[in-house]
Amino acid sequence: MTKNPASEAVTYGNFKEFYPFYLSQHENLVCRRLHFMGSLTVLAILAAAIVTANFLWMLALPVAGYGFAWVGHFWFEKNRPATFSYPIYSLKGDWVMFWEILIGKISIKH
Repeated sequence: MTKNPASEAVTYGNFKEFYPFYLSQHENLVCRRLHFMGSLTVLAILAAAIVTANFLWMLALPVAGYGFAWVGHFWFEKNRPATFSYPIYSLKGDWVMFWEILIGKISIKH
């Protein structure tokens, strides 16, 4: 991990370095729940598109996924989504966090 002097942004060398930062941006319980619901909704829309063979459903994927997440960040976490600075790592982080919630490694309960 290095700092970029021109922008003072941190440059992560790999996802393993990035993921702790990603988790630090999702400490609020409601934000994490909204991310989880957004990911579930994305999976449901994807399944609907495949089952119905109506791939126009896929236009709703970014709206559903990012919509839930951004509400979580702007209204509950009160931070700027990492997607704006680290789009690829952030997308991967969404799915790793989703999996870790599913297996109980990360809690979305009180």
